[in-house]
Amino acid sequence: MENQPTEPGAEAPLKPRPDYPPKTLPPAKKPLSPPVPERSRSELIKNLPVPQRGGRTGHPVMRNRRGASWTLEAATWAPRKAHEMVEARLTGWGLAVPERLEEVVRLLVGTVVADKGRRISVHVAEQNGLALVLCLSHQHVVADEATDVLDALRKLGTDSCGTEMTGEGRQVWALLPVRGGVPGAARHTA
Repeated sequence: MENQPTEPGAEAPLKPRPDYPPKTLPPAKKPLSPPVPERSRSELIKNLPVPQRGGRTGHPVMRNRRGASWTLEAATWAPRKAHEMVEARLTGWGLAVPERLEEVVRLLVGTVVADKGRRISVHVAEQNGLALVLCLSHQHVVADEATDVLDALRKLGTDSCGTEMTGEGRQVWALLPVRGGVPGAARHTA
């Protein structure tokens, strides 16, 4: 009995105490990743997806003009909402709203909603007294011929209209004449 005191009044030997907090192993080091090779601009351009139809990617580009765009859910309420937004933007720019704007926007939006995608986008731009309204379906299906849509747009008094399939889906557009100088309208660009 070595651990027992031999004399009366003698204390028992102390046991070593554990270190607090208990020591843990350090986390494993992350292995070095190999360096990323530098790519030239021409190599990056080669790896871009090939656009469809004559170099058009389907992304509307507005330069040197006022413009706005919105993305909406492809739902039954989209034509009404798109008309409200386009009309508000044209009025905000100080332009007179064309007489048949509501029918034109509803027809354009209704056409791309019929492609049964999840979303659509509506774009509006103004330059030199003309407003361009363009709707894009974002649906990669081959749509049927839209000659009836174009005929209906022409009957509504558009200056020009068209439809085409792009890398982003079907786009349908129309040009409408607008006049400036609505009394009391705020002039701003967005």
